[in-house]
Amino acid sequence: MLSFQACTGIENIDEAITLLEQNNWDLVAAINGVIPQENGILQSEYGGETIPGPAFNPASHPASAPTSSSSSAFRPVMPSRQIVERQPRMLDFRVEYRDRNVDVVLEDSCTVGEIKQILENELQIPVSKMLLKGWKTGDVEDSTVLKSLHLPKNNSLYVLTPDLPPPSSSSHSGALQESLNQNFMLIITHREVQREYNLNFSGSSTIQEVKRNVYDLTSIPVRHQLWEGWPTSATDDSMCLAESGLSYPCHRLTVGRRSSPAQTREQSEEQSTDVHMVSDSDGDDFEDATEFGVDDGEVFGMASSALRKSPMMPENAENEGDALLQFTAEFSSRYGDCHPVFFIGSLEAAFQEAFYVKARDRKLLAIYLHHDESVLTNVFCSQMLCAESIVSYLSQNFITWAWDLTKDSNRARFLTMCNRHFGSVVAQTIRTQKTDQFPLFLIIMGKRSSNEVLNVIQGNTTVDELMMRLMAAMEIFTAQQQEDIKDEDEREARENVKREQDEAYRLSLEADRAKREAHEREMAEQFRLEQIRKEQEEEREAIRLSLEQALPPEPKEENAEPVSKLRIRTPSGEFLERRFLASSKLQIVFDFVASKGFPWDEYKLLSTFPRRDVTQLDPNKSLLEVKLFPQETLFLEAKE
Repeated sequence: MLSFQACTGIENIDEAITLLEQNNWDLVAAINGVIPQENGILQSEYGGETIPGPAFNPASHPASAPTSSSSSAFRPVMPSRQIVERQPRMLDFRVEYRDRNVDVVLEDSCTVGEIKQILENELQIPVSKMLLKGWKTGDVEDSTVLKSLHLPKNNSLYVLTPDLPPPSSSSHSGALQESLNQNFMLIITHREVQREYNLNFSGSSTIQEVKRNVYDLTSIPVRHQLWEGWPTSATDDSMCLAESGLSYPCHRLTVGRRSSPAQTREQSEEQSTDVHMVSDSDGDDFEDATEFGVDDGEVFGMASSALRKSPMMPENAENEGDALLQFTAEFSSRYGDCHPVFFIGSLEAAFQEAFYVKARDRKLLAIYLHHDESVLTNVFCSQMLCAESIVSYLSQNFITWAWDLTKDSNRARFLTMCNRHFGSVVAQTIRTQKTDQFPLFLIIMGKRSSNEVLNVIQGNTTVDELMMRLMAAMEIFTAQQQEDIKDEDEREARENVKREQDEAYRLSLEADRAKREAHEREMAEQFRLEQIRKEQEEEREAIRLSLEQALPPEPKEENAEPVSKLRIRTPSGEFLERRFLASSKLQIVFDFVASKGFPWDEYKLLSTFPRRDVTQLDPNKSLLEVKLFPQETLFLEAKE
């Protein structure tokens, strides 16, 4: 821009921008269009008088380096003496009326009334009932010349018709609403590469949205897209697809790149090095840089890092996470919020996140290396790295980590990290990269014992090429990932078998231990019961012996006192016989039976005739009193 103004002497920036736009930002063509050079003569303002001057030779005097000495390639036109025959400046107006948009292009020498006359034909609204609003200077008269309003190239206006009733609703509006909710399949063929894209859009999407999406896929800017297949009713890019007349549900379109005047001129001429311009591969990127927020100085390589608000990354940052936080914030402020999600943390942490997880969860690592001094940086970031298709693909399949190499200290720090993680060969490759080859995109795949650099993508690429190289790396990674998943599954299966065997062995040991403990408890219980039984037997034996010793002596048959002879049958069929004094108490009989092992609390003593339970009688009564005299046969029976 500064070179063009210096060469032509045009001080008005708007006028200079208009002339450059008319020549597709071709500096030499714009200068030749302003200053006729055929005969090496500059026109004078004095009635056809000519002033001789040296012919312009762009090969020997590049446009980017004009000088003020008398030996210059041409003499700049001074406003005080010479004027340039000015081409008319064209103004673009987008006029909105209800649900319609009308584009109007006029010279700045036209009046406001002429805009209304065009709108009258387009909208079928009388000029008298039309109010044209949206002027930055307030309401203007129909006779006002557009040039006097000092308008920018692109303007937005709207029409009000307070005297006209609103349009009545009809069945057409219902059908339109239904179409807005439908989805259209657009089969778009890219003419140059013979590739088809199947894209789904809702009926409410506009034609402009379709063209912008196609730009992301083909790298053809909207203004350079040449379409075939749109219906004749699709006259406005702001029109939604439901209104455009597309075939439902599928419609075929073809898109190609429109040849610019500069490209047409290059095709007709032999390739020459006389004029130093941007190469064909990068021309469109620079030509459309203004569409992505790149100013004129950056387009012609005149921007410097000194003009930037703040660096992408602080110098000598101690914490990598803090440095990347600033990088992300600065990247968003320069290029917008639609950008890859940069990993916040150290490079080692990014490795952990990408590689050292389960095989199914692993991802590729993309390392973006930024350099503010490179002329490719702004175009790469705005057009490639921030394209929705690239952002979406990176988010799904990559961990993206970034670093800024603009400062020497940050560059040295990254090279140290690179040498440690990837080896000296990769570090040397990055070290030898020239500034204009940045930015770089490294695609890293983690392996069992090392990290492999699959691809190094330089900044001079396109969206398609970038996407294809990302997809190629993804194919290699997917193949490796499938092998890793298989190995991991086999290893997990072996470990599961081992765990099951260990668990079965543990359960077997526990069962054996439980049996052993149960047996030990049973033996202990038997021993305890045996001890109790022995104690009880010993106790009973002691009682028996004591009772036996306490019994009075058995009387003889021939005794002065009456004697009762008792015969007692035991449960086993044996008989116990003994003589007792008739005056002896019944308790002595009980003690005798107990001394023979039949305690009276466990056994009952029964008589036969009459049958009675002797143990229920008073033990203090005598045998005579209970009628067990002179002899009696009794039998023992265990109590229930």
